Amino acid sequence: MSKGGGAWKVAYADFVTAMMALFMVLWISSQDKEVLIATSRYFQQPFNSPLNASAGILNLDGKQISESSSKPKSKDEKGEGGRPTSDAKEIDLQFLNSIAKDFYRLLHMDEDLEDRPIDIQVTSDGMRITLFDRAKKPLFVGNTAEFTEWGRFIIQSLAWTIDRNKFQVVIEGHTRSGLTMPDEAYSTWELSTDRANAARRGLTHYAVDPKLISRVTGYADTRSLPLEPPESESNQRVTLSLSLVQRGADRKSAAPVPAPSIPVAPPPAAPAVAASTKH
Repeated sequence: MSKGGGAWKVAYADFVTAMMALFMVLWISSQDKEVLIATSRYFQQPFNSPLNASAGILNLDGKQISESSSKPKSKDEKGEGGRPTSDAKEIDLQFLNSIAKDFYRLLHMDEDLEDRPIDIQVTSDGMRITLFDRAKKPLFVGNTAEFTEWGRFIIQSLAWTIDRNKFQVVIEGHTRSGLTMPDEAYSTWELSTDRANAARRGLTHYAVDPKLISRVTGYADTRSLPLEPPESESNQRVTLSLSLVQRGADRKSAAPVPAPSIPVAPPPAAPAVAASTKH
């Protein structure tokens, strides 16, 4: 006699997995908006790296998100004028830190490297990404605004990140002091501006909506890095300031639209009643 097959085990395993997924979806759907946003952002990342303090799943500042979010928030907790609470800011910072780590991982770069060609700083409203044009890893070809192969790879990777997360972008071009230009009519002002514009063209060419570019500026050698001499090659850089705009857009879309003013017609005059006279 042939023994019974084990196909039922596979079917049972599939059933248990489907039930677990169903319960997870039901649990997430019952959470508040901040947890839903944090969960959505987590699964948008290409490497699915865990967020610091695991926002939306485990502890955040030593408290369970599900417990704190289930309580009604007072006016002070929500903040005046609909500003995001401290928990929402914490979620944004964790989200931005995860993007920075994933970007370093995408470039196969050690974020603790001292002379890394890219520096990412997480700010209160977004990120500040500095692309250095150093001799070891040049971003541009000589003293021109033409990207090297490495530079094109960086811009393409940045474009994907910006487009996926809908960042608002400000681009700044900088040069070092004492840079010798072949043409006297073409100074470091033109070079820094052209390099910033080259970054803008590259971003919009690969993925970024042109409406997300807020400003493009060249500063020549007027803004050296702190603790760096003006002649340092580290001042040869392009800086991109990325800011989150989703919350502002949500508040703007949620603002009540005033009803159009409708002119009120004057009430109709009462019909004239002729006075009756007796003869």
